[in-house]
Amino acid sequence: MQATLSPSVTLTKIPTYIYAVVFSSLCIVWGLLWDIMWHMSIGRDGLFAPPHLLMYVGAVVAGLFSGVKILQLTFARRNTERTHSVRFWGIFYGSLGAMYCVWGALTMLTSAPFDDWWHNTYGLDVQILTPPHTVLLVGMMTVQFGAMIGVLALQNRFSNSLTNSPFSDNSRNKQQANQLKIMFTIAAGLLLSILYTMLAEKLGPWASHHSSAYITMGIAFPFYLLAVGRASPLRYPITITAIAYMLAMLIPSWILPLFPATPRLGPVLNPITHYQAFVFPLLLVIPGFVLDKLLHRFGNGQINDWLLAVFTGTAFVLIISVVQWYFGAFLHTSPNARNWFFLSDSMSYSDDPTSPYHHTFHPYWLQSTAGFLKGIGVAILCAILSARVGLLWGNWMKRVQR
Repeated sequence: MQATLSPSVTLTKIPTYIYAVVFSSLCIVWGLLWDIMWHMSIGRDGLFAPPHLLMYVGAVVAGLFSGVKILQLTFARRNTERTHSVRFWGIFYGSLGAMYCVWGALTMLTSAPFDDWWHNTYGLDVQILTPPHTVLLVGMMTVQFGAMIGVLALQNRFSNSLTNSPFSDNSRNKQQANQLKIMFTIAAGLLLSILYTMLAEKLGPWASHHSSAYITMGIAFPFYLLAVGRASPLRYPITITAIAYMLAMLIPSWILPLFPATPRLGPVLNPITHYQAFVFPLLLVIPGFVLDKLLHRFGNGQINDWLLAVFTGTAFVLIISVVQWYFGAFLHTSPNARNWFFLSDSMSYSDDPTSPYHHTFHPYWLQSTAGFLKGIGVAILCAILSARVGLLWGNWMKRVQR
């Protein structure tokens, strides 16, 4: 006999579409990183370039599996999973996650011909956030948010059922529940990878001695990390999410430079012969571990959320600024960072290898001590507000079951 979440959802089976949408999220991240490295190493691409195909695979898999799930719930009127679904457009039934995945997949596929036209009209991109890439990123993040919410809803329903079920000691049930908890942090880490990539031009090692980088971090990351930390029942969800993000970012940058690549679009200032890696990501795992500890100590009602936001936002900025000040300087200036692991020897074919600022801070990215400290103060204020919104969002995510 099996304990049940509802008459049709058992604790011993995770739906196939959940695995599919998390796989799609991974395809999207690695396709995007491959596309960036393709532009750095080869330049010219087309609508059906290999990195684009990998992203399209992610969109199609997420859209198809989620669409089929929605159609099953819509037309199988006796399907008791409807009680855990949302009705939209007056016709369809589906989970929030499935709906986001379908909308995101359609947006991604719509952006493809727009991007192809943009390249044919304006040539090679010189920025990440061009109009077609912005549409694509919106679609990507919508698919990934759908994957994250899809896992989250099932995680919450499993957790509630295990708490109230007489069969909660069943080891199989606990194994499935723990698997969902891990899948949620992996899905969250993949979405964090896209968030970082979108902001990478402002957060690279070259910017680690300028307060603008920490203001950007203070706005973007406490919001997201604390929402994940509050929504997950794991003991160290922010830490695991940060590890998943780092591995998602680093694995393609470690593997692709092993393969040959030559520029196909001029001017070629740096005649490379292999793929060039993207960038070593921020060490969010260190402040993430501290945020987990603060949530353990104060996040269960010991103090109100505004005070918790002050503690977590301040801690995040102070820790990440110290960590990245030194680690960013290491990556940007040290010869010991110019290797396969730390990626600091990577250089686009369009970069001038004789520039004196490849491994030295440009004056633009340097500040006086007073200016830097003032900026860190602004970053702390931004992080506190970001953390407070993140805690609110996390409270909402804890209640998601559809």
